[in-house]
Amino acid sequence: MNIKINICLLLVLVTSLTFSQTNTEVKYDSVKAQKYGADEYGMKKYVMAFLKRGPNKDIDSTKRAELMNAHLTNIFRLADEGKLVLAGPFLNDGELRGIYIFDVENLDEAKKLTETDPAIQQETLSMELIPWYGTAALMEVNELSKTLVKKSILGN
Repeated sequence: MNIKINICLLLVLVTSLTFSQTNTEVKYDSVKAQKYGADEYGMKKYVMAFLKRGPNKDIDSTKRAELMNAHLTNIFRLADEGKLVLAGPFLNDGELRGIYIFDVENLDEAKKLTETDPAIQQETLSMELIPWYGTAALMEVNELSKTLVKKSILGN
């Protein structure tokens, strides 16, 4: 539970720092604000998913590798559809495995998206969904990310 609180606090801090820089005058861009669904504070609602180790731990390494590839393929599909704005693993071996941030209106919609994940279907991962309020600038992450990738994580 403490790691979830720390992650949320870190994300709030990063979001706050985005808006606290006073050295540079930045002009409001109404076109981008509308495109990304920003409110008057430059923020919007998302749903954050905490990916946890699932109950199915009895899986051989070959099947696990196939499942990981299918899991990553699903992540890229959701990102391409504009539903997943951020995803990534935690770099430890704890029960909490990673996060997703979904651009959806409610928990039910996020739940339906998580159910498309093969790792969720095979119960090697489970998810906890929490409404979250953060910078609408996250909506630019996927397009920016594509310009930084030298080698695909999928190996193709």
